Amino acid sequence: MTKPRTVSNRRTFMIGLGSAGLLAACDNSMRSNGAATIDARVDATLNHLYSEYPGTTTLRDKSVGMLVMPLITKAGFGVGGSYGRGALRVGGVTVDYYSSTQATFGLQIGAQQYAHVLFFMTNEALAGFRNSPGWSAGADLEYAISNRGENLTAETLTSLSPVIAVVFGQAGLIAGATVEGTKYSRIIP
Repeated sequence: MTKPRTVSNRRTFMIGLGSAGLLAACDNSMRSNGAATIDARVDATLNHLYSEYPGTTTLRDKSVGMLVMPLITKAGFGVGGSYGRGALRVGGVTVDYYSSTQATFGLQIGAQQYAHVLFFMTNEALAGFRNSPGWSAGADLEYAISNRGENLTAETLTSLSPVIAVVFGQAGLIAGATVEGTKYSRIIP
């Protein structure tokens, strides 16, 4: 009776190992230029966001800070995860750099890349994020754009949510991109 358990453990290990390989194959590294590379990607991402979704400029103008994650790579085969790096901007200036990580389990296979921006709409939400040793995105986030790229709605722009997430630029084979369960940690690039 112990043999099926061993096979199951080996299978789980092999699936996890394969997922790690898939994630490593999707290169989103910043190389050695660290901060300058992250800032350049953040600028390009924001330019793309504002040109493709002009309604997000209203969110930008109302927010007290924005966490911009220009490239998140997500891969999975049963067990998966995602990783990316970005910058926190307050008043249009980068104040800190962050990494995002997420682990996923369940029916999934493939890889995907996408970008997202968290708009902090209150000083309290921004302070809570910055003072946390590892902030996790929860189900209480409000999404401004669905993962099908629909336009912003009036309710979103007048929302009282302390944090609004905009997910966009999805490319790959895993359906749907979300920031729920993503952990953000301050880094030194």
